[in-house]
Amino acid sequence: MFHAPNVFQRAPLPSATRESEPRPRGTTATAAPPAPVANKPPAAAPAKRRDAYFDNVKYLAIVLVAVAHSWEPVMDGSRTARALYMVAYTFHMPAFIIVSGYFSRSFDMSAAKVKRLVTGVAVPYVVFETAYSLFKRYADDSADPAISLLDPWYLTWFLVALFVWRLTTPLWQSLRHPLPVALVIAVLASVCPTIGDDLDLQRVLQFLPFFVLGLRLKPEHFQLVRRREVRMLALPLFAGALLFAYWAAPRMQLGWFYRSNSAQEMGAPWWSGAVMTLVMFGCALLLSIGFLSWVPRRHMWFTVLGAGTICGYLLHGFLIKGAGYAGVFDIYEWLAAPAGLVLVSLVAAAAVTLMCTPPVRRALRPLTEPDMDWAFRRDSARL
Repeated sequence: MFHAPNVFQRAPLPSATRESEPRPRGTTATAAPPAPVANKPPAAAPAKRRDAYFDNVKYLAIVLVAVAHSWEPVMDGSRTARALYMVAYTFHMPAFIIVSGYFSRSFDMSAAKVKRLVTGVAVPYVVFETAYSLFKRYADDSADPAISLLDPWYLTWFLVALFVWRLTTPLWQSLRHPLPVALVIAVLASVCPTIGDDLDLQRVLQFLPFFVLGLRLKPEHFQLVRRREVRMLALPLFAGALLFAYWAAPRMQLGWFYRSNSAQEMGAPWWSGAVMTLVMFGCALLLSIGFLSWVPRRHMWFTVLGAGTICGYLLHGFLIKGAGYAGVFDIYEWLAAPAGLVLVSLVAAAAVTLMCTPPVRRALRPLTEPDMDWAFRRDSARL
């Protein structure tokens, strides 16, 4: 942490040896004239260094998201693929949301923060929600011409959720026990089928505890997670999760992982929503800790890609949905075989990696990080 100099700090006392030197007779002690101070321009503030660990977390999480999305069209009939899908969906978005909450701790509704929220979250949502709606209409010959910004489609729900979560950050920061409150809200959402689809509020509310948890975390918590003991425990944890998922694959609805519907909408008794919300939170937290413990701390070849994960997240959906609209998975049925699943996974991972590269980030900056100074007061950046 950089500390500004204290303007009330006293000047150092004169040297004792200089004062003790004998003076010639007939002279009096006089104060030395102050040394001239060079008129130097103020030094520029050092650029904030990115943390390699968190960039690695974001990149690896977004690769898991893209790979899991690529499994959806080809995992039917493969119990192993469905089990892997269930494990990935248990923790990849919760881990990403926890980190998003961690980096939202300083959000305070100041003019500069609100401006960044609008330009970095709200505007990309409007742009890509419109783009995905038009893509679906023309690539899939969809009969529905409506473009609704109130009903997020596919993966744009996360931008809506992030916007709502950050706006409510001051509230969570002021509560004494925010995480239990967020869990109660998630439980209530899971048993309330009348919430509807507007702004995908079911997901916003059911994923809320992970964001609030991130708000409460401190750097030392991540130091604890990265201890060797935690890494060793993570191995049997993931092995057990895979075995359980393999058993549960033909028995468990995937809707519990999406958190986009209430228990009643999935044909389950209302009380199961409360139970599954708490169980899924615990499982997601444990697997997220295991995932975070194995992320490299040092600078890797993919670390630089962590700054462009928003591009990879927003673009990879066009590739996966486009392949589905073109009938690729119907034409090449062998993609559902084990070798096909490996190929699909590698293609998805490579594609999202390219989408996170600096050239793509620079090309998409007018859409993902637009310069909208014309829409805000000039002093907003200083408030």
